[in-house]
Amino acid sequence: MIGKEKILLLGGSYQQVPAIVKAKELGYITVLCDYLPDNPGRKVADKWYPVSTTDIDAVYDVAVRENVSGILPYASDPAALTAAIVSTRLSLPTNPVEAVEILGTKHKFRHFLQKNGFAYPDNYSFLNHTAIDTVKKNIINFKLPILIKPTDSSGSKGISLINNFEGINEAIEHASMFSRNGILIAEEYVCKGFPYVIGGDIFIEEGNISLFGHMSCLRDKDGSGLIPVGKLYPDGLNSIQLYNLRKELERLICLLGIKNGEFNLEVIIDSDDRPHFLELGPRAGGNMIPVQLSDIYDIDLIKANVLAAMGKKINLRPTIPASCFMTYVLHCNKTGRFAGVSFHDDIMPFVYRKSVYKNRGDIVEAFDGAGKAVGIVFLKFPTRDVMRNFSEDIDKYIKVEIG
Repeated sequence: MIGKEKILLLGGSYQQVPAIVKAKELGYITVLCDYLPDNPGRKVADKWYPVSTTDIDAVYDVAVRENVSGILPYASDPAALTAAIVSTRLSLPTNPVEAVEILGTKHKFRHFLQKNGFAYPDNYSFLNHTAIDTVKKNIINFKLPILIKPTDSSGSKGISLINNFEGINEAIEHASMFSRNGILIAEEYVCKGFPYVIGGDIFIEEGNISLFGHMSCLRDKDGSGLIPVGKLYPDGLNSIQLYNLRKELERLICLLGIKNGEFNLEVIIDSDDRPHFLELGPRAGGNMIPVQLSDIYDIDLIKANVLAAMGKKINLRPTIPASCFMTYVLHCNKTGRFAGVSFHDDIMPFVYRKSVYKNRGDIVEAFDGAGKAVGIVFLKFPTRDVMRNFSEDIDKYIKVEIG
């Protein structure tokens, strides 16, 4: 049992509760910052402060008051920079603040990729009150379609894909709703050479990738087509694509001076087998990606996150997977009251875990980002072909019922 040190966790949503539970299992005293009084983490942590995870000074005050030995922004982009800044001030384990800020801010990340010779889409960043004519002038030569995004949001919130300039006003308004810094970005949509966006997480120990957890992303069919609704392993990348992706990841990590922790990956492989980094989030992935990867590789990634935050040695040893794994994000494309989840008999033999966040009668909101998920279903298949057959029409086999 590890001694009674304190760990400060930033965020207590359903997806973040496993980190609180794991820290307690390891013997740490858990202190939570989360300004939402109804988030479940506050009932699990040993101590709760109603403090926003993006309020750097308030989080610093809590860290000092509680004399914590580490800070973990588990599965939270907005909290990652706070954790890095406060940890640096207090000489606690962390990655460089500049690296975390670059990875967590889309326009800075795009500039970094361009400056260092990585593949990147043409892009233009601007303030959300910039005149529309000015925006159009700066993107008029971009190839359609174009993505409009907030630069500091996560979970696919605020993203729009426009096929002509008539929809730009609405796209900017939508992105602005999810922007804290008021800076938006327009960028060309990268055409995929490989049919899926590659997602998942990597884990870094002492500057080296100890887990290369790459998977294919499922996207919503009834919504925008931009929101992840699951992950598939194996992803089907060939040896050249894998080599190029890993090589560029290692170069990126080296340039940024990243030493330890889990990072959320989202990348497109183009027709020349080059990786285009959409994101390398400075935190563990949402939608329970660490749980899925722990199942796949027979490791404990949540434990690894806690230990990394506390500056402890980890020594991950992933095994070679023998099965095919998939997650599906439970969601609904219209608002209503939760009435349950129905599973087709054909899919049930492959379901090995369910995590449902809602109770019967709770409000379910229309799915426009990861924060509106109802839960996660974990599935295991004997072969890739069987998995692909189900994944292509997964919404026919698993349905969220609303009343």
